[in-house]
Amino acid sequence: MNGPIFRLFGLLVVLFALLVAWTSRWAVFDAKALNDNTLNARTLIDELKIKRGRMLADDGTVLARSVPAPGGTWSRFYPTRRLFSQAVGYSIAAEARSAGLERSRGEELRGLQTGASSIFGQLSSQRVGDDVYTTLDPKAQRIAQQGLGGRAGSVVALDPQTGAVLAMYANPGYDNNNPNATGPGISTYNRSTQAGDPPGSTFKIVTATAAIDSGSFTPSSTINGNSPVTVSGVPLSNDLNQSFGSIDLTTALTYSVNTVWAQVAEQLGRATMTKYMRRFGFYVKPPLDYPPDELVASRPFSGTTGRPYPPGSSNEDIGRIAIGQGGLLVTPLQMAMVAAAVANGGKLMVPRLTDKVVDQDGKTVETIKPSVYSQVMKPSTAQEVAQMMKKVVEEGTGTPAQLGGIDVAGKTGTASIGLPGSNLTEPWFIGFAPAGNPKVAVAVTVQQTQGGFGATVAAPIARDVIKTLLSEGR
Repeated sequence: MNGPIFRLFGLLVVLFALLVAWTSRWAVFDAKALNDNTLNARTLIDELKIKRGRMLADDGTVLARSVPAPGGTWSRFYPTRRLFSQAVGYSIAAEARSAGLERSRGEELRGLQTGASSIFGQLSSQRVGDDVYTTLDPKAQRIAQQGLGGRAGSVVALDPQTGAVLAMYANPGYDNNNPNATGPGISTYNRSTQAGDPPGSTFKIVTATAAIDSGSFTPSSTINGNSPVTVSGVPLSNDLNQSFGSIDLTTALTYSVNTVWAQVAEQLGRATMTKYMRRFGFYVKPPLDYPPDELVASRPFSGTTGRPYPPGSSNEDIGRIAIGQGGLLVTPLQMAMVAAAVANGGKLMVPRLTDKVVDQDGKTVETIKPSVYSQVMKPSTAQEVAQMMKKVVEEGTGTPAQLGGIDVAGKTGTASIGLPGSNLTEPWFIGFAPAGNPKVAVAVTVQQTQGGFGATVAAPIARDVIKTLLSEGR
């Protein structure tokens, strides 16, 4: 064999070896990636033939189930439609699209964790997924829906001791049987986890926690509550420009005195405020069992660039952030976590929508146990802040949240939208009950009301949700 022919033969051998190696890698090592690729036609056909498991509320109400479709395939049906759509989400196998719990618990619902290990799976050629039991309470969800009515907003209720999400309702919503629908009053955007809005004075709970837990202040510490005061070189006023003179922190929270809390934060400094904000979960996405791209972090943003400030940035107006202004944008879930941390003796639990996963044999294959996110504050601090919040409801701005025979602790907030020529506000209420042994923590916001206040708009909704949950023996 002459030289050129020999070299050509050698080249062909090398190319053949490379081809074999590549196809082997494709068929063996990349098999999982190929199966997971939603553009893979075979995978798509397989998905359509899986009977996804049911999704249920905490009382057994079916929130999602599979129904037969043509060609031996299955599609999803959502009996409760808009009531749970934001939390449950949707799954459209034919379009390889899903959202909400349908996506975050997709492996369980498709039976990928148990597979053929169940007796049912071994006896049947049909691939059937596991059932996912959620922590959601249908009665509380319905009360939240009725409370918001047709108004945009959100209600989130947590069990402060376990992190269980008892209610998560947002409006506008959508019918998850038809998530492609468009029009007025229809949105797949979950305001509970994705909407960033100014929290107004509800954020003073974070400031009060930082002030007391750091040892810099006590509930009886006094500060001048006159109006206006200069904060970051700009005058800051109290509501109706009221001046209170020298008052203690408990009174300043009871009557929501802006100038006091701004001065408190400036004395604490950015480092201390940032430390406590981080402990509450600010600056990062909340650890909810939910798709990460459907969660946003609560944090301060620049009013000029619209970009988030790095934690502790020198550009943050910490005095205004302390009262829920200064570019601070939060989700209702985050503010429910703030209330829950105080309610649970300073210990913030990881929020969760899932209670357990049950296979087709009726065997519980996974129980989602409560876990601690952070120890935000000392138990003694939590007790002091809780007493301050209780007084807000007893005699301050939060009296509409009062519940006969049950002590409620809370804080109102009314954020000004700031649109030129408008009187639009965003009312808030966060709180928990019973104040002495909290079982429910809640956050309520109603978006862009015409001159509404947290006390008159959001607090009654929170009261009714709390009442409903406590009446069920929680």
